[in-house]
Amino acid sequence: MAKKVLVVDDEKLIVKGIRFSLEQDQMEVDCAYDGEEAYNMAKEKEYDMILLDVMLPKMDGFEVCQAIREFSDVPIVMLTAKGEDMDKILGLEYGADDYITKPFNILEVKARIKAIMRRTSGNSRKEASSSVIEKGDLKLDCDSRRLFVQGKEINLTGREFELLELLVKNENKVYSREKLLETVWGKDYPGDVRTVDVHVRRLREKVEANPSEPKYVHTKWGVGYYYIQK
Repeated sequence: MAKKVLVVDDEKLIVKGIRFSLEQDQMEVDCAYDGEEAYNMAKEKEYDMILLDVMLPKMDGFEVCQAIREFSDVPIVMLTAKGEDMDKILGLEYGADDYITKPFNILEVKARIKAIMRRTSGNSRKEASSSVIEKGDLKLDCDSRRLFVQGKEINLTGREFELLELLVKNENKVYSREKLLETVWGKDYPGDVRTVDVHVRRLREKVEANPSEPKYVHTKWGVGYYYIQK
């Protein structure tokens, strides 16, 4: 089945070039030229990948990325003319999977897309026979991918759930950021360990009463992260 990609940029020549190149690889490509249009298309149709420019009319790329993350864990690659570290961190905090700076080589873009798609398809693994894990006041339903804390459901993105699931299933085992990146995101993932830090911080903001004094997901300084209820 052909992979479906949404390309979002207000520069029509860039969109046309990316679309042509991806269609040469038998991908189905939809195009949007402003943030509002992109958000609506992402809600109406399932995509395997979204290429999302930062500077867009109506809603900028960060706003679109954050809005999409409320209902979908589709891989998102940000496209931007800016290359500063703070912009990269900002993109990751809003839930982006990767970041490419303009001007870019279309072959690099295609390589990143294929790497992320391999990683995403490889993560569709079967769960253990017991699909419900209960640890104290925390309950994970691995089949429906739902989390309950003290009986209240907490909405997580797919990646946040996979990260928490791994830590809970291996209680008290400390995982390095590099190991978490490899296990949850896959060996082909082109991002760096800051992705793990951002997701842990967002996870804590959702599940912890006081994220600065976590009860569930803990840091072993200089080593990595682990799960235990305190």
